[in-house]
Amino acid sequence: MGVFYEYYRAVDRAAATVQPEHFREIADASRGVPEFDVVVTKWIDPDVVLGQLVAFAGQVDYRLGLVETVVLYPPPEGAPRSEEEWDALPEGSPYLEGPGIMELSAKARDMLAGVDDARLPMLAGQWAAIEEFSHFTDDDDGYMLSLTKDLVGLARRAREHDQLLYCWFCL
Repeated sequence: MGVFYEYYRAVDRAAATVQPEHFREIADASRGVPEFDVVVTKWIDPDVVLGQLVAFAGQVDYRLGLVETVVLYPPPEGAPRSEEEWDALPEGSPYLEGPGIMELSAKARDMLAGVDDARLPMLAGQWAAIEEFSHFTDDDDGYMLSLTKDLVGLARRAREHDQLLYCWFCL
């Protein structure tokens, strides 16, 4: 099992957090879940794994916090503040298990969006070599290049439409 991450773009925070308990990949008008432009991933968290791609894209040193995420859901203002409050959370609470939604900074979006197409194969190769991917087999099928292109493309479309990137995640 692992954590699923869906990266998508939205016009604002309100649009990004509509029906937060539902996957972003699957539109469902009957439940009020709009259609999003989505890239579905597994194990590619915004802070560490995607953060390293952003660093390679922007040709800067990686550091934790580079992507500058803001937690939108579950609402931070309702989060437990003590060990007792955490222990009192009911089973199934999104604070314990998700889902969750984070907003990524415009700076991270722009670093991804600004990558020249000619750099994409090199960028995918750099990213594939990070420690977090070391337990995977060789990338003979071109998955990393495809995923890199998808994430860069999503960032470009977000920038073009003056939108930010968001990450929906769950166990």
